[in-house]
Amino acid sequence: MQISQLDGQRVALWGWGREGRAAWKALRSRLPHLPLVLFCSPAEAAEAEKLGDAQLSCQFEASGEHLARFDWIVKSPGISPYGEAARFARARGTRFIGGTSLWFAERGATESICCVTGTKGKSTTSALLAHLLRAAGQRTALAGNIGLPLLELLETQAERWVVELSSYQTRDVAESGVRPQLAIVTNLFPEHLDWHGSEAGYVEDKLALLTDARPRHAVLNGNDARLLALDLPDTRIHWYGKPDGWHLRGDMLYRGAQAVLDTHHLPLPGRHNRGNLCAVLTALEVLGLDAAALAVQAETFKPLPNRLQLLGRVDGLAWVNDSISTTPHATLAALDVFADEKTVVLVGGHDRGLDWQDFADALQTRAPHGIVTMGGNGARIHALLAPLAAKQGFQLAAAQDLPDAVSQAKQMLTDGGVLLLSPGAPSFGSYRDYVERGKHFARLGGFDPALIATISGLGVA
Repeated sequence: MQISQLDGQRVALWGWGREGRAAWKALRSRLPHLPLVLFCSPAEAAEAEKLGDAQLSCQFEASGEHLARFDWIVKSPGISPYGEAARFARARGTRFIGGTSLWFAERGATESICCVTGTKGKSTTSALLAHLLRAAGQRTALAGNIGLPLLELLETQAERWVVELSSYQTRDVAESGVRPQLAIVTNLFPEHLDWHGSEAGYVEDKLALLTDARPRHAVLNGNDARLLALDLPDTRIHWYGKPDGWHLRGDMLYRGAQAVLDTHHLPLPGRHNRGNLCAVLTALEVLGLDAAALAVQAETFKPLPNRLQLLGRVDGLAWVNDSISTTPHATLAALDVFADEKTVVLVGGHDRGLDWQDFADALQTRAPHGIVTMGGNGARIHALLAPLAAKQGFQLAAAQDLPDAVSQAKQMLTDGGVLLLSPGAPSFGSYRDYVERGKHFARLGGFDPALIATISGLGVA
């Protein structure tokens, strides 16, 4: 569906965050006189009125009956299409479309698009791929879920497009009808169950980038059971993490049997991040570049904020901001990074029903010095871990909020160590997003929140 095909249709926008504003601007660039209705809050409506768009009106109640009055609704990614109101409207003929789908349809068939997704690692993988493509002299755009809506770059030209996609956006690519040149999938763990409705729904939507969009090439993690089980007859699969491809042996990076680079000094904390480098180098080979020659350029990569980010050291404590961590698996990966250090981790946040049993099981062999629980699911996590604390010899405390959690963690680390924010849960309810949570953590340590506000490399370079 191209934007011009919406002409003469009854069209609404649902959501007025950055994605929603980008969709409005894109629609107006192609259809300046199309009447639009915006479903948003009163505060957002006041902001929208400042645009001076006489053809834009606002409604505050996105009920099924109201949504069903439209032929098309351009929906922001964070709004689930599986909610009761959306299902009601869809049953009556309303069609929902995302900004990602519109961008792909406008862009059309191209050999330049590299899509990246995965439960964890997709942002670092996307940014690192863009970094190495630029090091190879290619004009590269970095956009998508990483922090820059694709529709903001509707008129932009680039040799390569690196597009990060969340599970909210992967199906949009398939619905656009455009086959990407390349798709990278880093891993699959349960996440966003509240948006997708179930773990099966999450996996199906995530894998739609492969099964439905049918990329020409797919770079997949050879250590992920769900990915290994896929049958993709229309796609050529390139594995990483296997002995015959790009993989790690300890800290050493290998291409098959050939040792290429010692990775211990790279600005990629954690084995999982160095695994992301394997994905990127595999992708570069698919694109016809000399990956082995470019691997050393990872030394100049600037790590992304809120991802195992060392803010600094105060009174013997290393403050590490991993606010992006929204699953228990991500928290375990963070703890692995600091397995040899005295670490207290802060966990908990919005409760979306994820099972923490695997996390608890892992503590049987790799418990940190201490754990402080907080947030909406804090009590549930605390109850699960309490029987293990004495047995495994780690300290366990419950906190009311992030300041209280930091205070209790500092009491566990009176002689120094690592104070790690890796919540394993979203920030909803307490913070607007994980960035705001990370900023608050930084302020509590006396650090400048501006240090973690932006991601380097977005846009075209």
